[in-house]
Amino acid sequence: MSAGAARVYGPHAKLVMQVKPMIGRRTALQAIGWGGGAALCGRVRGTETRPPQSTKPARSVLFVFLAGGPSHIDTFDMKPEAPAEIRGEFQSIATKTPGFRICEHLPLLAQRTHKYTVVRTLSLKSQADAVHELATPLVLSGTDARPPGTGTVWSRNDWPCYAAALDFVRPRTDGLPSGISLPYRLEPFPGQDAGFLGPLFDPWQLNVDLNNPRYDPQAMRLPDGFSTQRLAQRRQLLQRYREHRSAGKTAVQQQFSKHQQRAFALLSRGTMAQAFDLEREPAAVRARYGDHIWGQTLLLSRRLIETGVPIVQANLGHPNYWDTHTENFKGHKETLLPRFDRAFAALLDDMDSSGLLEETLVIAMGEFGRTPKIGGNVGTPTYSPTGRDHWVFCFSGLFAGAGVQPGQVIGRSDRTASYPVTESYHPSDVGATIFSTLGVDLQREIHDRLGRPYLLNDGQVIQTLYGSANT
Repeated sequence: MSAGAARVYGPHAKLVMQVKPMIGRRTALQAIGWGGGAALCGRVRGTETRPPQSTKPARSVLFVFLAGGPSHIDTFDMKPEAPAEIRGEFQSIATKTPGFRICEHLPLLAQRTHKYTVVRTLSLKSQADAVHELATPLVLSGTDARPPGTGTVWSRNDWPCYAAALDFVRPRTDGLPSGISLPYRLEPFPGQDAGFLGPLFDPWQLNVDLNNPRYDPQAMRLPDGFSTQRLAQRRQLLQRYREHRSAGKTAVQQQFSKHQQRAFALLSRGTMAQAFDLEREPAAVRARYGDHIWGQTLLLSRRLIETGVPIVQANLGHPNYWDTHTENFKGHKETLLPRFDRAFAALLDDMDSSGLLEETLVIAMGEFGRTPKIGGNVGTPTYSPTGRDHWVFCFSGLFAGAGVQPGQVIGRSDRTASYPVTESYHPSDVGATIFSTLGVDLQREIHDRLGRPYLLNDGQVIQTLYGSANT
């Protein structure tokens, strides 16, 4: 691209599980239309000054996604002085950070605020995004708008997720994937795959019950008696066969060959199989995380980070599990908060004691918050007086590690936790922070399957994470 040439930018996000490698006439026309729309939706950009990157590049990012949208006002942004119909049933408790109080059902995290920072003024830019399938791809890819023509299910026109974008700008050849999402896919939501980058850059998607006795990571290691030397011999034989059939190789065959190369590298190393083998962890350690899928998911996530996987997405809650339109307080009290409190506290403890937290950015957040005023499914026949609906204008997230100054409370909402009264931060800013932390230039271009360039990210690094609190 020539110097000073305009670049198409589109702040969007989504993901893919199926493979659609062939681009037909109709798809190409749709893509061309999307490209023009992206220029209008985002803007055509030339060279511009970017925010300074964070000073401590991380090795990995662990994104703990609280699918469904936890209630910020019932967890980390409580308003005890607000009217009863807003403040809710829960009491606040003191934390290790003076003056900072959180929900009584998070006692372990209350004693660990010196290990993480809370950002209270996360926000989406549009009320139209107050839908799980629309908000999720924004949060999981670090963008603030979707490409025109995309919707509530994935497509190959979607904006790529974090791991896919990283794989594009920093491909690996060592057998480790650039990203893994576990323990299940959030069907049918966009935001979990490579989108317009193509299936070659899709991250690994696990779909497994880690507590099931039949869970077995054997598929990622060589069979007993099958040596790496024998594997190398078979690879050489396959390569000679390919050389005789290389003429006329289709794009699909080329992609398949690259996947085979990755599989060879994976089997040759063997480290991934060890990481997936939770039986290697002492029973006491597994118990600390909790005998439930959330706890074991975060334990496995830690092991994957230790192995060197750069981006791990841990989905805590099958689609909409935090979506408390009904029984908001019962759900948070009996299941959601106790499980999260135990598992996330154990994760922070282990990563802190091992030094892993110093080189890993850990983020925990949902796609949005909940309505300050109690009442779920408002305006529908299923109205619930004990629920809270979706709220995109103000919600909270936790940040730890990789140079983040712990013990901060960044941002302040109004008296009802409805809107920020200090600076708000959007998914693009979270994305800028993630890429910057990994040492990726935010000015990097990524290209769709037609070769068109897009700016990687248009956000601003959340610099207050690395400095004094903004309360």
